[in-house]
Amino acid sequence: MEPNVNQNQNLGYPAPGYQQQAAPVISVKDWMLTILLLIIPVVNLIMLFVWAFGGGANPSKANYAKASLLWALIGIVIYIVFFVLIFGAFFASVNGMK
Repeated sequence: MEPNVNQNQNLGYPAPGYQQQAAPVISVKDWMLTILLLIIPVVNLIMLFVWAFGGGANPSKANYAKASLLWALIGIVIYIVFFVLIFGAFFASVNGMK
């Protein structure tokens, strides 16, 4: 027998009994219903917040909702910056004409 050999070395891999359970796959029917709800103007925002922060949604759907809300926020910020720049330039040119 070889000295200093541990037969039970883990080598950094998780033990088989402690693996996290994978979330169920979202079916095509569920995605179709999700997309249908997201094309309704006010319902889409409410449902995105419910799926993102409600805690009961599938992790895939929750991550999709969080990403959608982040993209919406980025779009709103870009729109506000663009709006301020365009109207600032417009008012500066109007005041320069006087």
